[in-house]
Amino acid sequence: MSTAPQINALLAERISAGDFPSAVYLIGQKGQPIFSDAIGDAVVQPQKIPATVNTIYDLASLTKPLITGLLCSRLVESGDLVLDKPVSKYLEEFEGTGAQLITVRQLLTHSAGLPAWRPLYMLAAGPERVLEVIANTDLEYEPGTRVVYSDLGFITLGLLLERLSGKKIIELAQTEIFQPLNLSQTFFNPEMAMQTGIAACEVGNAHERETCEKAGAGEYTNWRQELIWGQVHDGNAFFLGGVAGHAGLFSTAANTLVLANQFLPGRSQLLKSTTCELFCTNMTEGLNEARSIAWQLAATKDSTAGPSLPSDSFGHTGFTGTSCWIDPQHERVFILLTNRTHLHALPFTNINGVRRQFHTLAVDALEETS
Repeated sequence: MSTAPQINALLAERISAGDFPSAVYLIGQKGQPIFSDAIGDAVVQPQKIPATVNTIYDLASLTKPLITGLLCSRLVESGDLVLDKPVSKYLEEFEGTGAQLITVRQLLTHSAGLPAWRPLYMLAAGPERVLEVIANTDLEYEPGTRVVYSDLGFITLGLLLERLSGKKIIELAQTEIFQPLNLSQTFFNPEMAMQTGIAACEVGNAHERETCEKAGAGEYTNWRQELIWGQVHDGNAFFLGGVAGHAGLFSTAANTLVLANQFLPGRSQLLKSTTCELFCTNMTEGLNEARSIAWQLAATKDSTAGPSLPSDSFGHTGFTGTSCWIDPQHERVFILLTNRTHLHALPFTNINGVRRQFHTLAVDALEETS
């Protein structure tokens, strides 16, 4: 496996500019890693720890497609989950609410009408009441008429998976994904003994705290004050025990490639090729974003895919500074992992431009080798 000098130069430049302290990238083609490297420091304080290609990152919202989307797709394939069935048929909490007609497909494509985010740790009496709070949250638009990226939708899907299977998501992920794929560096709630191999995030949840204060959300006394390092960054996922349908997954670039390959026809060990075709199918035709099951399509205006990926490529980003894009035409996977929240004053840097540049340089590097 080689490094790509132009990508290294780009990432080193952005580290020097203060966008993020570390970056690990991996570019795969036809199931195999082609280019990979690590730049910068995964931890700056309380001690300096250089990033390596084996550094584990909090993947944040990559949990949505890589775990929840994959598990849901397996159930769709088996017939145990029907995309156009109302979620209230699976979750009784939604019956009789304004959200009772929301479909599974609308949840998976972020077109269900749910708001983007709510501090559930402030609104629910305990983790067991979260579903009730979401089901009774006022919809912000008529389901199916817009795409509004929503954590609440994927938290709901995670709980739906648990209800259908009678198992916790962490068990489902372990038995249906991690073990069959032999993913030894992919976890929810990694053990503290592994901390020095994990990229650090911010001190406390300053971003969420500021968001709540600006929204006048009220008093909350359980904010984390310490450096978030080896513990899930997302506040709602932390409230839910570190494991949720929208966030909580930790992994390396190499293990993330194995997960990403599960969405490619002919490469997937967990899904049929016909099921994989769904991931590059636009299910929100005519709306403000092109979305498939759990993924955004590159056809979306201003997506982080950039100009070099075909329009049927699909991808996702994570708040902590992670991203994964998949080009099914050429069987290519583009993974960029950073920890942009670590020791960075608010607001955190928007790195979408870096992601687009990364994809352009990555395609160029692949073309030069072909």
